[in-house]
Amino acid sequence: MVETVEDIKYKISNSKYKKLAGKPVRLAEIKTSKKPRLSSGISELDRVLGGGIVPGSVVLLAGEPGIGKSTLLLELGAKIGGLYVSGEESLFQVKLRAERLGIKTDDLLFLTETNADVIISTIEQLNNETMKQSIVIIDSIQTLYIEDLMGTPGSVGQVRECTNRLLKIAKNNDIPLFLIGHITKEGVIAGPKVLEHLVDTVLYLEGEKFGTARLLRATKNRFGPTDEVGVFQMTDRGMEPVDNPSALFLAQKAGGTPGSAVVATLEGTRPLLVEIQALVVSSQLAVPRRVSQGIDYNRLQMIVAVLMKILRLPLGGFDIYVNVTGGLKIEEPAADLGVALAIYSSFKNLALSSKTAVWGELGLLGEIREVGGSRQREKEARRLGFVNIFSPSKFSSISELVKKINL
Repeated sequence: MVETVEDIKYKISNSKYKKLAGKPVRLAEIKTSKKPRLSSGISELDRVLGGGIVPGSVVLLAGEPGIGKSTLLLELGAKIGGLYVSGEESLFQVKLRAERLGIKTDDLLFLTETNADVIISTIEQLNNETMKQSIVIIDSIQTLYIEDLMGTPGSVGQVRECTNRLLKIAKNNDIPLFLIGHITKEGVIAGPKVLEHLVDTVLYLEGEKFGTARLLRATKNRFGPTDEVGVFQMTDRGMEPVDNPSALFLAQKAGGTPGSAVVATLEGTRPLLVEIQALVVSSQLAVPRRVSQGIDYNRLQMIVAVLMKILRLPLGGFDIYVNVTGGLKIEEPAADLGVALAIYSSFKNLALSSKTAVWGELGLLGEIREVGGSRQREKEARRLGFVNIFSPSKFSSISELVKKINL
């Protein structure tokens, strides 16, 4: 049970409650704003947001600790200007991070505060002509509180009410608001689900914590698509946008090695070429292991079953490990063919050509099904020097493909 304070919108008249009526308007009477989007100065962030920052929009950025959320938004604030509110770090700590990243700016103001009402009052005081073209960053929403509620910072009631009050001032003054949110051990945003419903855009920053690649995805976006992905590289100078992500994911690919296959996957409208590695070894267990990183586990089980049935591979006594290099998570079925060929290559101990790229969905009967975006995939593969293209348009079944490439 959470105690909350709500505004009274009802009055008593003749012992009955009468709701205060609003004034409805027609669709033609609603005035629209033609304010242009604000460029963030970060190409990959603009791509995910749908072309830039919408004035008055509220964006929630979530991700694991240490993944680079504060770093990304600190760089954003330095490029645009505005107010950076830190509830987790002191001003001294923020400055140390800015100096490490080489950030020097006079357009970004810093405030260490956790009282949401004080933050709102500060925003109102700074709401001048320059502030309307700037942004407000809250790091993080779980550290804020309001004195009207008894709950501790981060509780359901506090997070909901703080977000609601900040949202009102952002909407009323057309100030873009960025909120950093924590996630739980299950990987979902901490706090009430209504937090995601209140904001306009929900972004996730993901990747291997000890790697360099970072992926920015939108799971909700009222002003743009939700299927785009932004690719960054974490360096000692901060988060740098990657213009050629395929080269990043294939940078350490070892050619001529069994168990490796390059897949042309599609993230939104952007084709990416990534390496899928598979290791098939004799098992010492009664039930062999099936381990997948970046590929859905149930999808891996289905692919293994198809290889056992259609190609008659005796995989029942082997442990199978599959990994997508670079920390990328592939959800589309177009990676099925790459996973199958990587497993087959490792089992036979025969390597695919280093100039081979594949994609296609694998059916339960061994057929290779067509997927969308084949033209973009092939164009990207040939641009990177891949000459052997194995796609559903060229092969109808996995058995036909294996015979053709002599594995």
